[in-house]
Amino acid sequence: MKHGNTTGLSELFLRGFPTQPEFQGLLFPLFLSMYLLTLLGNVTIILLIRVDVQLLQAPMYFFLSHLALADLGFTSSIVPKVLVNLLSQEKTISYHGCLAQMYFYMSFGNSDSFLLAAMAYDRYVAICCPLSYSVRMSSKHCLLLATVSWIIPIIHSLVYTLLMSRISFCDSEEIPHFFCDIYPLLDIACSDTSALEMLLLTEGVVEILGPFVLIVVSYAYIFYTIMKIPSDTGKRKAFSTCGSHLAVVVLFYGTVSWVYFKPHSKNSGHKDTVAAVMYTMVTPMLNPFIYSLRNSEMKAALKRVIRQRFQ
Repeated sequence: MKHGNTTGLSELFLRGFPTQPEFQGLLFPLFLSMYLLTLLGNVTIILLIRVDVQLLQAPMYFFLSHLALADLGFTSSIVPKVLVNLLSQEKTISYHGCLAQMYFYMSFGNSDSFLLAAMAYDRYVAICCPLSYSVRMSSKHCLLLATVSWIIPIIHSLVYTLLMSRISFCDSEEIPHFFCDIYPLLDIACSDTSALEMLLLTEGVVEILGPFVLIVVSYAYIFYTIMKIPSDTGKRKAFSTCGSHLAVVVLFYGTVSWVYFKPHSKNSGHKDTVAAVMYTMVTPMLNPFIYSLRNSEMKAALKRVIRQRFQ
């Protein structure tokens, strides 16, 4: 057990990126460009779905607008402070700012996971139970799924943040990461963290794995149903309706699992940092482009909106 105190502790130090100093200057324009693309892409997705009535009435795009909002909050809780610290020599974050960053990061990130599960369920009903689709995916049911996808992560993140606020940190150490993630914060804790660690191992794992298991089960039924379609054209059409969503799921859970689903180590190294950059910056940036470039309905809606606004 490490010893230290947090009396008068007002700020914490972020180690940042384990790169040579000469490469630090290249990270700022790179991350700034990625962040601006994230803002542009996700705001466009939200506005397009909200403006186009045909998209807004479709459950898949209703959930997609919420996913884009979650991605905006997720990346905005991290990247602006990263950009500031890249230009600063101090690389600090206030104690309360660190707790707030952890809360919003976990809340938006877990909402992302739940919304991906809701979208997988939507694809399951559309392909496996098409006759009952209008009933199962009614506006009321979609609103309920979206509400649950926001409320559960908000409550869980608040619990984690309250428990973290009761932990003392060693004021002589720095956070071994470029943002206030929960495991790096536990690495510099000086007081007993058993309650929070137990919560992470039980309820926290269920919160992450629960939506993932639902996604896997949904796609197992989807693939089974598609393989029974006699024509190749029908199979391709069915696969095309869930291709974009499946690509986003693989990208999101592939990077998250690298960091959170392997044995925790205090020496995370370059690979964990790269994985963290992938799911905090790259994935939110790519999501809107994956949906817009691979989706004919999104392209058609964009053309409709352009014609309505500029003709």
